[in-house]
Amino acid sequence: MDAAEQQKAAGNAAYKKRDFETALACYEKAIELNPNNMTFYTNMAAVHFEKKDYKKCVEVCEKAIEIGRENRADFKLIARAFTRIGNAYKKLEDWQNAKVFYEKSMSEHRTPEIKTLLSEVEKQLKEMERKAYIDPVKAEQEKEIGNSFFKKGDYATAMKHYTEAIKRNQDDPKLYSNRAACYTKLAAFDLGLKDCDKCVELDPKFIKGWIRKGKILQGMQQFSKALAAYQKALDIDTSNVEALEGYRTCSVAANSNPEEVRKRAMSDPDVQAILRDPAMRLILEQMQDDPQALQDHLKNPDIAAKIQKLLESGLIAIH
Repeated sequence: MDAAEQQKAAGNAAYKKRDFETALACYEKAIELNPNNMTFYTNMAAVHFEKKDYKKCVEVCEKAIEIGRENRADFKLIARAFTRIGNAYKKLEDWQNAKVFYEKSMSEHRTPEIKTLLSEVEKQLKEMERKAYIDPVKAEQEKEIGNSFFKKGDYATAMKHYTEAIKRNQDDPKLYSNRAACYTKLAAFDLGLKDCDKCVELDPKFIKGWIRKGKILQGMQQFSKALAAYQKALDIDTSNVEALEGYRTCSVAANSNPEEVRKRAMSDPDVQAILRDPAMRLILEQMQDDPQALQDHLKNPDIAAKIQKLLESGLIAIH
């Protein structure tokens, strides 16, 4: 082992003991003896990283890359130096520079570890962009533009403005409710339903969200689910005309065609699972023979929930 390598080995030993001043002194001596070996510089940069002197770490890594390029160093060593610069910028929360140097590292030598680091940084940048974009005033402006297009019957354009409003303010339930109305008009019921769910998740007391959800489910002919949505609206306001009307209409529709009720219920995976359960089948038989048995079974919350599901689906009725 030559003198420069001996100094590097001594530096490594000191580094492991976290004796950073000795490690730096050893690496500096190694560089004096052989200024063309980039690993002496990257090791020195590792010390600066541990000392939390991230700017110095970047500076020394850049020198290491320069030396490495001049002396045709292995591309894996160059990649490692770029990664260390990326790590330093990550510690400084300079996500943009971290991304640049992780990408440079990947262009030299692709590894799963660097790909993971790059993904993390890209996630941070995306979140920063999202936060920077939030502007409730502009969200309100976009909503108003959306409303004017909605009134004109141009639902596709209204939807675009509501979407922009949501990007500007993701916590306003009214925006999701408005966009759900557009989706309903455009017959994109699944998307409308998703927006209704988000709307009532943000504000469970937002009655319009529940009514809109009920209307969409009604349009999809999922009357039992629509009933549940209208019921939520009525829990908030027992005298709401729209909710009452929707509830009545769905009650009639849900029970008007027994064959349709059965077919719809049997296509529900939850109903199928309940009816496949031997214990539940036994309970349902008992209920037919002995109505009093129902009261005993309803004391068990699990069984009560299953019976409620069958009632909602219209498969059974309690008289």
